[in-house]
Amino acid sequence: AQGMPEKQLGVLKALDVAKTQLYHFTAILIAGMGFFTDAYDLFCVSLVTKLLGRIYYFNPLSDKPGSLPPHAAGAVNGAALCGTLAGQLFFGWLGDKLGRKTVYGITLIMMTLCSIGSGLSFGNKATGVMTTLCFFRFWLGFGIGGDYPLSATIMSEYANKKTRGAFIGAVFAMQGVGILAGGFVALVVSSIFDMKFPAPTYKVDRVLSTPPQADYVWRIIVMFGALPAVLTYYWRMKMPETARYTALVAKNIKQATQDMSKVLQIQLEVEERAADIMKDPRLSYGLFSKEFAKRHGLPLLGCTTTWFLLDIAFYSENLFQKDIFSGIGWIPKASTMNAIHEVFKIARAQTLIALCSTVPGYWFTVAFIEIMGRVAIQLMGFFMMTVFMFAIAFPYDHWTKPENRLGFVVMYSLTFFFANFGPNATTFIIPAEIFPARLRSTCHGISAATGKAGAIVGAFGFLYAAQPQDKTKTDAGYPPGIGIKNSLITLGVINFVGMLFTFLVPEPKGKSLEELSGENEVGK
Repeated sequence: AQGMPEKQLGVLKALDVAKTQLYHFTAILIAGMGFFTDAYDLFCVSLVTKLLGRIYYFNPLSDKPGSLPPHAAGAVNGAALCGTLAGQLFFGWLGDKLGRKTVYGITLIMMTLCSIGSGLSFGNKATGVMTTLCFFRFWLGFGIGGDYPLSATIMSEYANKKTRGAFIGAVFAMQGVGILAGGFVALVVSSIFDMKFPAPTYKVDRVLSTPPQADYVWRIIVMFGALPAVLTYYWRMKMPETARYTALVAKNIKQATQDMSKVLQIQLEVEERAADIMKDPRLSYGLFSKEFAKRHGLPLLGCTTTWFLLDIAFYSENLFQKDIFSGIGWIPKASTMNAIHEVFKIARAQTLIALCSTVPGYWFTVAFIEIMGRVAIQLMGFFMMTVFMFAIAFPYDHWTKPENRLGFVVMYSLTFFFANFGPNATTFIIPAEIFPARLRSTCHGISAATGKAGAIVGAFGFLYAAQPQDKTKTDAGYPPGIGIKNSLITLGVINFVGMLFTFLVPEPKGKSLEELSGENEVGK
């Protein structure tokens, strides 16, 4: 079959060779705003967990401010992650059944309503507030989960083959902007409240250190996530269904050609013969067929395992930021601050890390992905994360001394930088490129959901693992763990294994989607 002309539909070829133009950037903006919202909603809660503890778990007899008991902290962090996992599988499958565009509208409405719901949680008793917060965060996660496979698939199907990786990467990079926005909103809200309602520190007055208005602070921060979602709804609904879905899955080549003539602003001819190609049985094998296993089994294994391993490391690092910052003295002792000022300090630390390492990492991927290729960036990222994890872990006692704090923060930032200029971005990009159109969104959803399973392991496993081995030093309600040092060594090993599994993944750089998925081998 080599050397024979490829049977790629004219309309898809036109998309592949199209010059980069306005609609590409509109698509980035539409899909990227979804991702911006996802990141904001998922990560903003880590800025307010300490505040929730102070408000709802206050104990006037304790010399430490109230903090969320393990089950509540776990539920708040875990509800959204579990929802996301379920949403990735469900909406990934639905996106291949109903079309990308339809499902994309549904996820957005869900995200908007549940963002608002999270801030309106009922009552003023701990149980009522926590229960309703977790309920809405689960469904918020469910909507966010749908955004993963759909944003990636839509971008990949709209892009041309020269810059496809960079464009999917740019959508993902909006995650970094969302994390930053979370930090900024928290800084602004906490500053305003701190000025308007000054309060003594916890040491000075246990009751007054948490002014009643503090309850609005976390609600405003959480609800703000609804805003970007609402703003993009209109644009999402105006965007036509992707040509690859319309032609290869819905098999309506005429419609695909008309849609893309409008988007590309050129006249495309409708191909008459194309319908026969589309009926080829080799284009209809299902997800659980032998044919799928033979063609895409190992790549799918590669996509799922690498994403799973990466997210264990990535989410455990992300959720521990505040513990690490307190440990090295970036955030003062809780009892020396009032409730609202603590939010400010935590947000400041997270925003600095995001500005210096998280955000640049994403854009490095966008800049270099079409030069280096996906697989090279992923291998490099896993390797560097392994190196920096070990470099932090083995001399961990050295880093905790006050004079070495700066070095510690630099090393910690570099692991984040190489997660994002590395596997955090590429594990999102590759599954949107290498599977056939009718299973693309499903396979991306499966890969992403395995990743979220890793995030759940990271977030929960390490909440317990990072506890000190000494019984007297653990956080209230936690059993002794293996300590931060051993936790970091374990994470280093996990990154190394991720690097090995990367070898199962094919390199999609510079190839058309149909070439990668074998959909153009038909009719040869």
